[in-house]
Amino acid sequence: MTQAEREQENGKEKEKEREKEKEKEQRGVKRPIVPPVIPEPLQEQIQSNFIVVIHPGSKTLRLGRATDTLPATIPHVIARRQKQSGQPRYENPWLLREGLNRPESNEQRQNGLKMVDQAIWSKKMSNGVRRTPVCADQARAYNRQIRPAVLDSVPRVKWTNTSQHPEFLVGEEALYVNPTDCYNIHWPISRGQLNIHSGPGGSLTAVLADLEAIWSHAIQKFLEIPLKDLKYYRCILLVPDIYNRQHVKELVNMLLINMGFSAIVVHQESVCATFGSGLSSACVVDVGDQKTSLCCVEDGVSHRNSRLCLAYGGSDVTRCFFWLLQRAGFPYRDCSLSNRLDCILLQQLKETFCHLDQDISGLQDHEFRTRFPDSPALLYQLRLGDEKLQAPMALFYPATFGIVGQKMTSLQHRSQGDPEDPHDEHYLLGTQSKQDQSSKATAERKAVAKPSGFDSESCSQGGDPTERGHAQDMELGQSQGDCLMGGADMEEPPSALLSRKTAVTQFEGKALGLDKAILHSIDCCASDETKRKMYSSILVVGGGLMFHRAQEFLQHRILNKMPPSFRRVVENVEVITRPKDMDPRLIAWKGGAVLACLDTTQEMWIYQREWQRFGVRMLRERAAFVW
Repeated sequence: MTQAEREQENGKEKEKEREKEKEKEQRGVKRPIVPPVIPEPLQEQIQSNFIVVIHPGSKTLRLGRATDTLPATIPHVIARRQKQSGQPRYENPWLLREGLNRPESNEQRQNGLKMVDQAIWSKKMSNGVRRTPVCADQARAYNRQIRPAVLDSVPRVKWTNTSQHPEFLVGEEALYVNPTDCYNIHWPISRGQLNIHSGPGGSLTAVLADLEAIWSHAIQKFLEIPLKDLKYYRCILLVPDIYNRQHVKELVNMLLINMGFSAIVVHQESVCATFGSGLSSACVVDVGDQKTSLCCVEDGVSHRNSRLCLAYGGSDVTRCFFWLLQRAGFPYRDCSLSNRLDCILLQQLKETFCHLDQDISGLQDHEFRTRFPDSPALLYQLRLGDEKLQAPMALFYPATFGIVGQKMTSLQHRSQGDPEDPHDEHYLLGTQSKQDQSSKATAERKAVAKPSGFDSESCSQGGDPTERGHAQDMELGQSQGDCLMGGADMEEPPSALLSRKTAVTQFEGKALGLDKAILHSIDCCASDETKRKMYSSILVVGGGLMFHRAQEFLQHRILNKMPPSFRRVVENVEVITRPKDMDPRLIAWKGGAVLACLDTTQEMWIYQREWQRFGVRMLRERAAFVW
């Protein structure tokens, strides 16, 4: 054998040895049970135009494909034909609500208005001059002598045609159903939650049937998707920050099983608002029609303790404005809060006239038109003073709404458990505390040296079992203390439990002003660094605060009321009301559309088959927030 052949053979042997070593190394590495990457051919390409984003609100439904520039926007209302003629008509109230007709309501309203007036007079205009007080009597004397001018004697607006007796009508058509027709009017969502009540159509089943009818109609009419094709589509559903678990479960079931979407992602409105505005962190203030929700969001995560929901919104400002108009001798004297067409008019007047600009003072003349079915179009003259500023300021002094005896503030409470979800929050906390307890006991046993003549194990196990049980209970209490409401109720002394529950009840009974609620939400953040982030990025979304100069007004109030310690360290308090010049009412929906395109969303889809098999447990596994 030549020298060259020997070297070649040695080289081959060395290569074989290297391969054997590699095999040994690979055997030592634990391989994952499931391959981390799905093979390329099996990956399903999700097209955004096959994803429908649904953002249901108390007054408005917004939905559209994730590729749409703007969503379809329709009134979230349905008119259902009565099954038997001759029954009394039922209509969910729009601007009216519980707690307005109490004996104390008017006094509270007047006290709130005094606080509003004091705040108006205490702040100078930008030129340094005090505002000129306007006497309401001056406007009243002028408005009471006004008579309308006829613009058009032929009514252009018509009632919805019900001659074919459709089973239900949706959106604008439902709003313009003649009160003499045999239709009940339902708003299926109230104050951000399913509108369950004791009247006709108020059961959970009826409300879900209404939602299914409205959403199905909107998908067919505005998105032009036949319902039989929904099996090719996926859905992104936006839910409130403080959500009702039972309601969310029923909505997911309705979308996947009843309507037939192939998959769904559920996400919170506040997080989607940050996606839609392009902000990584923000204190999100969502002023809707019937509720105002606040939440601090950091890097796509909603801080649970900072969530707050106030039971007032834009419709309460509208009702307050109507009360102020009446004080000023409103010339349209037949206007009534129980008439839905008058409610539409009042909403328009609020959006047109109201502002938060302290530089506008004195009396101004305005005009407005009324166009109703079966009536000529009329033109009214109207003289107003500070009423246009006082109404929106009620958001900061909610006593002006005159709501008595109602729960005005909601917090995020601990889950009460679900029989379909045995491995829920309580189970996980319980098992986690037992594991912590056993590992702690093991560590203590190892740390303690063996005393002479005794076995350490028998020593460690020989304690009083009741003491060990108590220690375990204490550990469980601390684990659950991470939740908003503190430790587990069972471990607290009765007096402490009662005082805590009383404090929560008192807090939830208070109507916090918008500025105080923002400060409270930010103060609930864990670290000073997070609080500083939130003060420098307060994002206002929703349609309830779309008043002229609202951004400057809110910024001024936050600066004046924020703790002095933060005033020194926060470089600038920034209130963002129109990020990227977008309509603030559409930002959360737009965030849902952005969510559809993110790579991380692919792990959050709940598929129809999975939901049929595992039910609500899939929300715990896949939801992007703590279920």
